[in-house]
Amino acid sequence: MKILLVSIFGILLLNGCTAQEKNKENMNNNNEMNSKAVSNESSSAGMELATFAGGCFWCTEAVFEEMIGVQKVVSGYSGGKNENPTYEQVSSGATSHAECVQITFDPQKADYKTLVDVFMRTHDPTTKDRQGNDEGTQYRSIIFYNNDAQKIVAEEYIKEKNADNYFGRPIVTEVLPATTFFIAENYHQDYYANNRNAPYCTYVVAKKVEKFESLFPELTKEEYKDK
Repeated sequence: MKILLVSIFGILLLNGCTAQEKNKENMNNNNEMNSKAVSNESSSAGMELATFAGGCFWCTEAVFEEMIGVQKVVSGYSGGKNENPTYEQVSSGATSHAECVQITFDPQKADYKTLVDVFMRTHDPTTKDRQGNDEGTQYRSIIFYNNDAQKIVAEEYIKEKNADNYFGRPIVTEVLPATTFFIAENYHQDYYANNRNAPYCTYVVAKKVEKFESLFPELTKEEYKDK
């Protein structure tokens, strides 16, 4: 991915998420860690899972970590053919995996349709295989449904928004059955929380988080308000 800015400082962003990930990887010596497969069923009583791909998973993770009703957000890979893929493999575009997040949420506090709405309105669901300057099939927009009820909600939401031309262009978000979710390497987890001053976090992730807080103040956890 490349962030194209004319200022000298902006050049720090030219390699965006990929370059920062590699620096972080070298610092933590995590290159030997492959992703790990996890179940598509929640292990917490009364909780449900939602799985979304909407560009760089650092952004999507950061948004949903602030949402009321969300218990946990994990960054990972899904939708492709490789078992236990590495970040480098996914970034090459050769695995068909997309960067995504798996969300454990309390349906008594936030229903699935609300999660879909947050997901769709905090990224661009009208651009194919890219989000902003992050380009490649690993950044495509997908709703992975974990049951038939989620599929119906997702499809009806997209149909309704397309009918209203809500996003100004046709939605290209795919609605696909959830397949194996592979947890990404440790240094990707809570990336924004741990690297707020990194250029990509400052200029890209933070903007997504601010958008969520602006659009959904009633859904923002108290500890994230007025920060």
